[in-house]
Amino acid sequence: MRTRIIPAQITTVEDKIAGNLNMTQIGLLILPVFLGTLTYCFFPPHMHFAIYKVIAITLILIICIALSLRIKDKVVINWLSILFRYNLRPGFYVFNKNDIHQREIYAFTNVKKTQKQAILKKEAKVKNNLLSKDLMKIKEYLKNPDYALSLKPNRKGGFYVALDEIQK
Repeated sequence: MRTRIIPAQITTVEDKIAGNLNMTQIGLLILPVFLGTLTYCFFPPHMHFAIYKVIAITLILIICIALSLRIKDKVVINWLSILFRYNLRPGFYVFNKNDIHQREIYAFTNVKKTQKQAILKKEAKVKNNLLSKDLMKIKEYLKNPDYALSLKPNRKGGFYVALDEIQK
């Protein structure tokens, strides 16, 4: 008996029951027999031949055969389930980063031009040398809604950090 090594990463191995048929395909091919029996027994005239029963059983057979075919190594019913799950998922992403829940709300204040110039001079010092007392001052800038912190990655995995004034 031939043995094969199956890598651990492959988790989509299907069990072949008969020939190239898996359990899903066999179930789909047996389903018309059961549904045909139920149609023959329970629809009027009970347990007697009728043309509409033959047509219904034939339609069920054609649908089940079509669902049991393989396209790109997947059964058609699996493709349909993927398609229905995709179409039934929510269409909108509800998260809103501007939500005020658990956020500090700042009152907007008018800052004079001289104060803005002083802040810009302090910002220039922060860019050059960062001491521990300067790091404490950065916290004030980060809380101020007039300034934005921007992080830009560089090629070696580091970041360029900049504190920019928001233009209004």
